[in-house]
Amino acid sequence: MGERLKGKVALVTGIGSAGPGWGNGKATATLFAREGASVFGCDLRLAAAEETKEIITSEGGTCTVSQVDVSHSDQVEAMVQQCIETYGTVDILLNNVGIVEVGGPVELSEESWDRIMAVNVKSVFLTCKYCLPIMEKNGYGAIVNISSIGALRFTGYPSCAYNASKGAINALTQNVAIQYAAKGIRANCVLPGLMNTPMIQEPLKKTYADGDIDRMIDIRNQQCPTGKMGDGWDVAHAALFLASAEAKYINGENLVVDGGLINKFA
Repeated sequence: MGERLKGKVALVTGIGSAGPGWGNGKATATLFAREGASVFGCDLRLAAAEETKEIITSEGGTCTVSQVDVSHSDQVEAMVQQCIETYGTVDILLNNVGIVEVGGPVELSEESWDRIMAVNVKSVFLTCKYCLPIMEKNGYGAIVNISSIGALRFTGYPSCAYNASKGAINALTQNVAIQYAAKGIRANCVLPGLMNTPMIQEPLKKTYADGDIDRMIDIRNQQCPTGKMGDGWDVAHAALFLASAEAKYINGENLVVDGGLINKFA
């Protein structure tokens, strides 16, 4: 067990994986706990959240989870209050919830656009709304939002709502970073590239190789300069750095974690 987050309380949204394996939230929550943080996690799928909790507690860490739809204000407010009642405060906020749907403006339904914006962007707005007053009172806080290189580049298939939502997260993060910098609060983004996590399989499998998941993974691996996609642990270690005191003078930044993909012309 490490001590990079010793004595800190971390609120992690999207703490469960969408399927077998290690998603970004699951890996980050586990790593935070290994580094000494008390973790309060939420997920829309309680069973997935409980699985992460069991891993953390089996390793001697501290974790509490709840079922929350982070696109609803009342549920987010109640979650933050429960975290305070359980651990006394919120020091670190990790926003990891995100959904993707393939399609451009013509193909995508208005309902899908609204849902993606509510889950991906409104959730960050709401968690900040209820966590920032606590952090301001404490004179300390670290916010890490999981964005995407899709906020900066076209990533090979049309996903206008997802990419727009991630761009909005970047802008929101930078606004919070500047508004609260003098109050001891930092806000930064991690921008993953092509990652091999459980989340990609269901929404993207028909976009690559007619649903052949193994072929999809091979295609995405070949797109990466390293010859292999990253994984949830790559995101987790970046998030840990930004949440820790090692990044005490890093604020309002977009940390790209993509193996160099964003630098390619094609």
